[in-house]
Amino acid sequence: MPEKIIGQVQRVNGPVITVDNVTDASMMDLVYVGEDHLIGELVKLDGTSATVQVYEDTTGLCPFENVYGTSLPLSVELGPGLIGSIYDGIQRPLSRLREICGDTIAKGVVSKALDRTKKWEFTPVVAVSDTVHPGSVIGTVQETSRILHRILVPLTLGDLKDQFTVVSISDIAEYSVDETVCVVEDDEGERHSLTLMHSWSIRKPRKVKERKPLSIPLITGQRVIDMLFPLAKGGTVAIPGGFGTGKTMTQHAIASWCDADIIVYIGCGERGNEMTDVLREFPKLIDPYTGKSLMERTILIANTSNMPVSAREASIYTGITLAEYYRDQGYHVAVMADSTSRWAEALRELSGRMEEMPAEEGFPAYLPTRIAEFYERAGRMETLSAMEGSVSIIGAVSPPGGDFSEPVTQHTKRFVRCFWGLDRSLASSRHYPAISWLDSYSEYVDEVAPWWEQKGEGNWKSARQEIMNLLQKEVRLQQIVKLVGPDALPDSQNFILEVCSMFKTAFLQQNAFDDIDKYSSIEKQLGMLNVILTYWKVGSAAIEKGLPIVRVKRMKVTQEIARMRFSISDDNLEELDKITVRLERQISRLGEMYEA
Repeated sequence: MPEKIIGQVQRVNGPVITVDNVTDASMMDLVYVGEDHLIGELVKLDGTSATVQVYEDTTGLCPFENVYGTSLPLSVELGPGLIGSIYDGIQRPLSRLREICGDTIAKGVVSKALDRTKKWEFTPVVAVSDTVHPGSVIGTVQETSRILHRILVPLTLGDLKDQFTVVSISDIAEYSVDETVCVVEDDEGERHSLTLMHSWSIRKPRKVKERKPLSIPLITGQRVIDMLFPLAKGGTVAIPGGFGTGKTMTQHAIASWCDADIIVYIGCGERGNEMTDVLREFPKLIDPYTGKSLMERTILIANTSNMPVSAREASIYTGITLAEYYRDQGYHVAVMADSTSRWAEALRELSGRMEEMPAEEGFPAYLPTRIAEFYERAGRMETLSAMEGSVSIIGAVSPPGGDFSEPVTQHTKRFVRCFWGLDRSLASSRHYPAISWLDSYSEYVDEVAPWWEQKGEGNWKSARQEIMNLLQKEVRLQQIVKLVGPDALPDSQNFILEVCSMFKTAFLQQNAFDDIDKYSSIEKQLGMLNVILTYWKVGSAAIEKGLPIVRVKRMKVTQEIARMRFSISDDNLEELDKITVRLERQISRLGEMYEA
């Protein structure tokens, strides 16, 4: 609880509070406002006056009420028990809040993020007299069936170069998160007690040893992403799209099927019914890698549009800090931020209430800086404990009216290296994922190519480039077709249109509700792409020799290609080779018949 009065409320302007007679306070301190002890953060100091950003509803707050200081930054609790939890934007567990105050969160309600009553079996990995440093692993806890939680020496204990000697370490036994499991001594003889948990400021990136190249792709099982616009582990991507284009569903599919070890899903300012669907559906989803609930590797942060706007601004930082913590344990973490536009709108509202000079469309002038700071916390790192971990950020953007030229989308494009633009026309035609192959791009292609060449028998980059060239040719041909019709084109050009149409429906389109089509392994993706490219090569060669395109389109194997995403499962990939053999045989037979 608060310990000291640092000032009194002078003015209440929604979530922004002006405080007078301020003493003994610092920037970004955590404070409690009024007798309800509303949680807030000190964001501006001007002599004896200060501005506080409150993370709760300020209705009923009056001037001259006391403001209490803590001399601590807004922080999150880090330790066993995070996985499977559902928090609000400032890491209050929603399940616990419901037990305390029912379906509506009452003002001033505080609950510990980590359960102090639950016992965890701690297994030490260091011994007495061992030397450790901040970031070292001192023991492990089996948090879920898949996640082995590594207990770290807190980074707040000292500088990275500081060395500590283990004075005592607990045996294998069960402990709560706030019980001492290790005692270390510094060079000056001062002893420090370590527990299973520690705290970290949400606005301060956690320290690492060094950044590593982004050379390993994040496999999502979504063909349009993995084949055409790959994301590297530790990379950043934006998913912009207007209302109804499938941003949330695309993130759900990635969260369900990507090969990240841990998912941190941040519902930032989304509609309540969407977050309700997430909270109901995620516990029912099955992790394809373990066969157990997806919640055994997921942390959910729910901050809906009707929650206090300040907490929406903090929720992004809460989520990325939790992700960095598991990265420091050697895990690959994927952060789903849905959506950063709502976060930027929260910045705009708070900036307006603080009477700051607005920039484009009323957003604060520091919007690009805040966006950059967020995305720069992604990366593939060597941790302080000499392990490798990564944080990949997948940020949805909701431009009003689907206008990609608005400030949030444009500034985001400056700081991300991958862009999955959603197309309303594709969504309207029920083509999902509605990722436009014309507007999207990935700067990770060259970096992940060696990995793909090793896994894909050396043809991923060339195959990708070949199909992308065909899609570009199709755009130009479609412009001609709109003017003069398809009959004016020769069969060789009409076949380009036919192959691209086949590629869109048989490859790029993916049904999230079909048991076979909802996920494709990299082997199946490469196999399907090679089938379509073989169809293009042998078909175009036969047409050049005079075979009518109508005969090619009427082949029985053509229908098999169109259905292969539904008919061929990941454990029956030899069928793709059989389709290729039948395709070449039927084309050859047609060519012989036509020549005869």
